[in-house]
Amino acid sequence: MSYRLIGAELSPYSVKVRSYLRYKQLPHQWINRGPASQDEFQKHAKLPLIPLLITPDGQGLQDSTPIIEALEAQHPQPSIHPDDPVAAFVSALVEEYGDEWGNKPMFHYRWRRDVDAQSGAERIVSGSMPDLAGAAKDKAVAGVKERMVSRLSFVGSSDATAPLIEASLARVLAILERHLASRPYLFGGRPAFGDFGLFAQLYECSTDPTPGAIMRDTAPNTLAWIARMLDPRAEGAFESWDSLKATLTPLLRDEIAAVFLPWTRANAAAVAAGEATFSVQLPDGPFSQETQKYHARSLAALGKKYAEAARDPAVPAALAEAGVRLDG
Repeated sequence: MSYRLIGAELSPYSVKVRSYLRYKQLPHQWINRGPASQDEFQKHAKLPLIPLLITPDGQGLQDSTPIIEALEAQHPQPSIHPDDPVAAFVSALVEEYGDEWGNKPMFHYRWRRDVDAQSGAERIVSGSMPDLAGAAKDKAVAGVKERMVSRLSFVGSSDATAPLIEASLARVLAILERHLASRPYLFGGRPAFGDFGLFAQLYECSTDPTPGAIMRDTAPNTLAWIARMLDPRAEGAFESWDSLKATLTPLLRDEIAAVFLPWTRANAAAVAAGEATFSVQLPDGPFSQETQKYHARSLAALGKKYAEAARDPAVPAALAEAGVRLDG
């Protein structure tokens, strides 16, 4: 028997889980979310969110990170966690960054400009309702476009924050170009947890007109990594943190420590205070958005992972060297 993954090509979290299943070579079926899969989805889903993974014994699993963690416990080889304790925690940190902050450039670019929004809406409708045509398809595309554009505020995308979000993507691409120039995956010769989280958001960017053009012009190494991650394979061993840190530290210092952690802490504080919105000063300017309870829970889960990893003194020492603070 095989797994059944209900998702969508334009859902980074669906593509993330699919990539993991392919890497582990776990038999699975990829099922587009739409009317044809509605009955099965409703039977197994607790939340109206994709991806939904239906296990061979009929369990329904949701949320990409817990899905992968549950599967990794059952199918530990080949491991997605480096042996080096510092690299292993940095991988978990990059996975969290990709899921929670990397989604902002992806969503912003997809729905902020009309050319991207039209492309995204057309592809969503074609994937979920392939039989629609003519006026019915046009109406469905317009409905998807209107609904998704209205959600830009959920990720904090606005006229004021657009330059900050776009600068973040440009910075990440520049960092990854240097880092991936000499290795196939972020942590060496095989994919790690962090690869799955970050690649999926950037893969979606690469399929949209505006960020896709930017990536083709500036990020060939990153695009090659994305292509590998669509069907990843172990090509070698994980590297030690000592061999990774020269080119991976900028991601920790300039994005995770400077942008992501201040943002997620501000969100968590606002959630705890019962505030509907929050604002935080980031290096490129102020960033404001609605509070998000899920992000606060995710930060708490990251804190537990750090508490476990920090039992090895090399972990907090390496993070401190990179400017990352997670202990308060």
